[in-house]
Amino acid sequence: MRAISLIASATEIVCALGLESVLVGRSHECDFPPSVKALPRVTEPSIDVGGGSAEIDRRVREAARDALSIYRVDDALLASLKPDVLITQTQCEVCAVSLKDVEAALAKRIGLRPRIVPLSPNSLSDLRADVRRVARALGAPLNGEELIAALDDRMDRAAARIRERPRRSVAVIEWLDPLMSAGNWTPTLVARAGGDELFGVANRHSGAMTWDALKAADPQVLIAAPCGFDIARTQSELAALAGRPGFSELRAVREGRAYVADGNAYFNRPGPRVVETLEGLIEMIHPEAPGFDRKGEVYEPLSSVSNSIS
Repeated sequence: MRAISLIASATEIVCALGLESVLVGRSHECDFPPSVKALPRVTEPSIDVGGGSAEIDRRVREAARDALSIYRVDDALLASLKPDVLITQTQCEVCAVSLKDVEAALAKRIGLRPRIVPLSPNSLSDLRADVRRVARALGAPLNGEELIAALDDRMDRAAARIRERPRRSVAVIEWLDPLMSAGNWTPTLVARAGGDELFGVANRHSGAMTWDALKAADPQVLIAAPCGFDIARTQSELAALAGRPGFSELRAVREGRAYVADGNAYFNRPGPRVVETLEGLIEMIHPEAPGFDRKGEVYEPLSSVSNSIS
């Protein structure tokens, strides 16, 4: 069995299934566990992903308007690796290599006939289905059931810690400029962590939000977790949020429950580390409760990065 994963969350699923040895290639975004970085990269971004949030948003919108792909697939390298299974996704053409990109690459290589496994993780239930889908495609369905049971058990035990605590209003921001709320599985994780997401809708894509609406809602907890940005990158972009009028007057900021979080490895990656994301959310929403030591890994308090927004 030879498999290539073109989405970071799927790579993590394959490895959590105990099947890392079948991987012969990866996408440019697949970086966990660190050992997968040794695999050949068969994709690259076709737009410049540097610069600020507003500039990246403009480039993505222009590519979409011109019907251009956000990513390129190296079809020659893909063919040379001779995969039996290709794992991709249909959930978001901005987040990772899409089924359309894969089909275009395969069309250039007559005779390459791998099994294509498209994932579509819009919810936690979809994540479970994707684990089963990958496990079956790789000939290890029992591994999939065992992984799902283990993840569910860890999430249940994590949520039990704060079940009797008062709920808090939460706003998770998925993009800084323009402002966008977190959707899909994130509102469900927020709910399990003892919070009520004010803007994002469970199992639906992220949506636009306005600064005036955020100020009016005045959440008790504010989390900036831009899609594709780690903590350091979010810190460097934080002025797009913290520089807005009235930011310091928000209740979450005044009461010390404003955070920057890793949107790349955790909040926007629907793989096995959704458990760590849930644990980080519990610590952010209920910092007074016994925690999981996810500070510095999943998130940082806004107060600890204040120098980056001055």
